[in-house]
Amino acid sequence: MSTNTEAVKTNLGEAGSHLKQAAVAAGDALKGAASAAGDEVKLGRAQMKSELADGALAGLSAAEHMGGATGEQVDKLMDKGRDLVESASELIRERPLAAFGVAFAAGWIISKLGRSDK
Repeated sequence: MSTNTEAVKTNLGEAGSHLKQAAVAAGDALKGAASAAGDEVKLGRAQMKSELADGALAGLSAAEHMGGATGEQVDKLMDKGRDLVESASELIRERPLAAFGVAFAAGWIISKLGRSDK
């Protein structure tokens, strides 16, 4: 029986050794996974910072061009205003009586609207 007992002890010792090695391997795998995950997080953080910086630069560039775009729009509005004034001037020269009638009617409507609010 001592041979069976010795065999059991040997087999249990070998099983324990394999379990210990499996635990070490699992720990190494977890450390490797944590390291890989940490590397992915660092890479993701770097990409995020890069995209945020690019977005900030694009926003600043847009802000720099905003003044020019505003000036362009003001120029267009001024041109349209001048065209409208010229059209009104031509209409007044061509039909002064009709222009007076329209102006009188507009004044009358505005005065009625102003009184109805009170």
